[in-house]
Amino acid sequence: MSNTQLIIEERAADIGNFMVGRLLPFRQKRMVGPFIFIDHMGPANMTAQQNMDVDMHPHIGLSTLTFLFEGSVFHRDSLGTAVEIKPGAVNWMTAGKGVVHTERTPDYLRDKPKTLHGLQIWVALPKDQEQCEPSFTHITANQLPTWETDGVHYKLIAGEVFGKTSAVPVYSPLYLIEIKTTEAKTINIGEHLFGESALYILEGGINSDNNNYGPKQILVAKDATLCAFEMEANTTVYIFGGDAFPEERFIEWNFVSSDKALIEKAKTDWQNDAFPPVPNETVRVPLPKPRRFK
Repeated sequence: MSNTQLIIEERAADIGNFMVGRLLPFRQKRMVGPFIFIDHMGPANMTAQQNMDVDMHPHIGLSTLTFLFEGSVFHRDSLGTAVEIKPGAVNWMTAGKGVVHTERTPDYLRDKPKTLHGLQIWVALPKDQEQCEPSFTHITANQLPTWETDGVHYKLIAGEVFGKTSAVPVYSPLYLIEIKTTEAKTINIGEHLFGESALYILEGGINSDNNNYGPKQILVAKDATLCAFEMEANTTVYIFGGDAFPEERFIEWNFVSSDKALIEKAKTDWQNDAFPPVPNETVRVPLPKPRRFK
């Protein structure tokens, strides 16, 4: 990626009984376009006694995007959704004015060895949509646009780019693209991109401006139109970005907003059990101790 502005190393983070690699936010780069939070989950090989259990927790002001490479997660939310997500599919939940959900290992896998690996992404909402009604959409793997050019495999997970549109119902101009190759290839797609752009290396490596970059690194471009790089053999990367918002976004715990007062209200509402419950769930994640706004 020519004219790389910033290189972000994946940092370990603990979400209860599960370790993830935190990619965004980063002190020097809070957002890339509307993307405000990205976790790389796993790869985790769990025993028959280990399971993913993220109890009821709330969100406002964002959409969550879950995309798995391996394994399975069962999602339940306060809208009444109960759906299993498997590799290649997309769970897209828009919190808007407020939603609550859980993420667990499905019942049929809870007593078996299992693997979990994927991306958990938060996309901030435009200011006029931050308080919209919550919603949920499940997009199957075969609904996502896929194509091959010069032996390179592309998948458009979300957004609109390359003249193609993902079925994921986004709220602002953005893109999340998977690029895979089994052979060394030169990629030059800058003319298709817009806004802010970043590249995450899942596996393999890329070369750009006489520099080599490996897995678990994010490269943030100075200019999305200068997205040219060489992919080594057996490399998978994800390019994400889009138009930045004119207003600053604040993030505290699971809440995102352009208005700090809305975050404070959400915190109070969660403490007072004012968010809608998730059917068939009883355990709530407590509000963390106060933190300074970032």
